[in-house]
Amino acid sequence: MVLSLSTFLLPISLLASIAQCATVTYDFDIAWTYANPDGQQTRPIQGINGQWPIPPITVTKGDQLIVNVKNSLGNESTSLHFHGLYQNGTTHMDGPVGVSQCSIPPGGSFTYNFTVDQPGTYWYHSHEHGQYPDGLRGALIVHDPKDPHKDLYDEEIVLTLSDWYHDLMTNLLKDFISIANPSGAEPVPQAALMNDTQNLTVKIEPGKTYLFRIINMGAFAAQYVWFEDHTMRVVEVDGIYTEPMEANMLYLTAAQRYSVLVTAKNDSNSNFAFVGSMDQDLFDVIPAGLNSNVTGWLVYDDKKDKPAAKEIEAFEPFDDFNLVPYDKEGLYDKVDQSITLDLKMDNLNDGANYAFFNDITYVSPKVPTLYSVLSTGSNATNPAIYGSNTNSFVLGHNEVVEIILNNDDAGKHPFHLHGHAFQVVTRSDEAAGFFDPANTTTPLPATPMRRDTILVRPNGYIVLRFRSDNPGVWLFHCHIEWHVASGLIATMIESPLDLQRQLSDKIPQDHWKVCQDANKPTKGNAAGNTVDYLDLTGENKSPGKLPAGFTARGIVALVFSCLAAFLGMGVIAWYGMKPIKTKTG
Repeated sequence: MVLSLSTFLLPISLLASIAQCATVTYDFDIAWTYANPDGQQTRPIQGINGQWPIPPITVTKGDQLIVNVKNSLGNESTSLHFHGLYQNGTTHMDGPVGVSQCSIPPGGSFTYNFTVDQPGTYWYHSHEHGQYPDGLRGALIVHDPKDPHKDLYDEEIVLTLSDWYHDLMTNLLKDFISIANPSGAEPVPQAALMNDTQNLTVKIEPGKTYLFRIINMGAFAAQYVWFEDHTMRVVEVDGIYTEPMEANMLYLTAAQRYSVLVTAKNDSNSNFAFVGSMDQDLFDVIPAGLNSNVTGWLVYDDKKDKPAAKEIEAFEPFDDFNLVPYDKEGLYDKVDQSITLDLKMDNLNDGANYAFFNDITYVSPKVPTLYSVLSTGSNATNPAIYGSNTNSFVLGHNEVVEIILNNDDAGKHPFHLHGHAFQVVTRSDEAAGFFDPANTTTPLPATPMRRDTILVRPNGYIVLRFRSDNPGVWLFHCHIEWHVASGLIATMIESPLDLQRQLSDKIPQDHWKVCQDANKPTKGNAAGNTVDYLDLTGENKSPGKLPAGFTARGIVALVFSCLAAFLGMGVIAWYGMKPIKTKTG
């Protein structure tokens, strides 16, 4: 399938003409349709208004964005999250189910209404249990008439990357979090996509400079990206303008975004491949015949061949740690609250593999956390009321908060913070162990890189800082969708008493209605208790812990021993029920 990108090209003159704030409204009817983006298998997919790929959302900084959602899926509830938008003053529009809203049930409607007060490259997706890899994810672009780089390019192009599965997420998740998968091996995608297709062509003109807004909308795979015989200049990451910096290859984890300038050659003698290549280090097993690459072409001349991508000797991506924010914001050097999160993957007594922060795996509460904040008065400052399995941390107002994340796992993990961008204070190499400030010799950056999604390396650590200047309920989680489903989530409850004053009477009626229709409580602690907020009887909890010394290898042995035993008993029973034949004659 070949897709032209003419509809993704936006002249700078058009952008400059959009000067006044406006109200931008989208009416989205979410329903199942069918698609075959990699040419290998047609499958059911979640589209909008009968179409897939779903439409991009495009606004200008300062616009009011209204998204009216109708859920016509029939068999699944849903929600929308606007990834990377801080939702200043509108945490109730952030979208995670069980956090800032109840899910939108089949047949239900819900309106997201907020002001977009930041420019940059974002995306939107379902924040319902494991859902967006079934298709409910698209680009969200916020234009800026005051973009400091606007004079450096002529047109812009949106380029999305994603991994692609042939099976539905409900089936994949059932097999993933299962006693039959005690090691927690994530499902490996069948293909990689660009703009939800393959063999993408981008028509360009000699001598022009293009701003490529690159978004990884994948569920699992990070991707290496490069343009053959063309150099990129990075000018934005995750909505943060940067000083231009050259790069030959990028590495985008799931949910990260880059804006890069690519200047076309001065002639049209050749066309050039550009490539996205899934990071196979993340895959426990590489299936035979898997093509981890997806290729597109910069087309200077339609009549000339589109050459095959060249082989490369090694992946050598640009190091985003060296990026300098355009605004030169200095390092937050006084930390008011430090939060340490120790990550591990382990099994519970149902035999399945889960993900943990500080030995706690996230389980969604009965009452959405925001509604617990709004209904518990002064008790809202006590993290205990938000449940035993929500990893809740209460933050003061306008403090510098530090997150120290230690990765006690052999895998790479991309972490995303809702409601904020963070300064990346330090990031270790692989196998560095836990963070020890006494043994850290790396000098702290004076103007650290900021973004909202960052990779922690295997058995390494990251240290992040942000200012708690946005009252709300914000998740901090791994953006590998398999790990979200298995509980790698913490909850930041920021300035809860200020939040009560801001939102006490501002939750729209349709938000309450979806809870009512689903018979979900909206008051009290995580268990729905409105009398004793410290009484969590009946709360949603994780399975219990395994007996000491039990390992994934032991679970595998136990499972197959049990299966063998049942099979053996079945054979004996089958033979026992057969009629006995007697020999005659």
